[in-house]
Amino acid sequence: MRKEIAVIRMAQIADLVAVIAFHVRLWRDTYSAMAPKEAIDALDEARRRPTWQAVLSQPKPGQQTWVAEQQGEIVGLLAFGPPSHEAFNGAGEIKHLYVAPEARATGLGRKLLDLAFSELAKAGFTRAALAVVRDNSPAIRFYDVMGGKNIGSFTDSGPMWKSDNLVLEWMIGE
Repeated sequence: MRKEIAVIRMAQIADLVAVIAFHVRLWRDTYSAMAPKEAIDALDEARRRPTWQAVLSQPKPGQQTWVAEQQGEIVGLLAFGPPSHEAFNGAGEIKHLYVAPEARATGLGRKLLDLAFSELAKAGFTRAALAVVRDNSPAIRFYDVMGGKNIGSFTDSGPMWKSDNLVLEWMIGE
């Protein structure tokens, strides 16, 4: 039996080590069959630390990071803010949405996505978008169920791996 998610809250700098470990674990689990082994090996905690330290200690205007905890452990991660790529065509960007395997099929992914929509709408966005690797079928199915519309694609050069991404969009607010 799955346990209830106890807390969804804004991430703090005190969460840095746990956020990095969670991100690396979920990224590797998600992309191990899609990304080259060199990328999987290289995108470790040390490589992710500077970015997450900056995000959590000095977020850019409009940028937010949230965590979901179950019994004190992170089981969900959400980050969003202004768009970082022209492929988003001015929509608020959902930069990270990860749910641990043990918390899937509990409604947590939907709650986190709805939170992003709500906060982005409060920030004045009328649309939200995200990039998803074309080969990430489970995520694409989830986003399809959640009403995401494919509005394009682009190749993300990434630090270690060029991934082919779909851009999915939702109308939010009003």
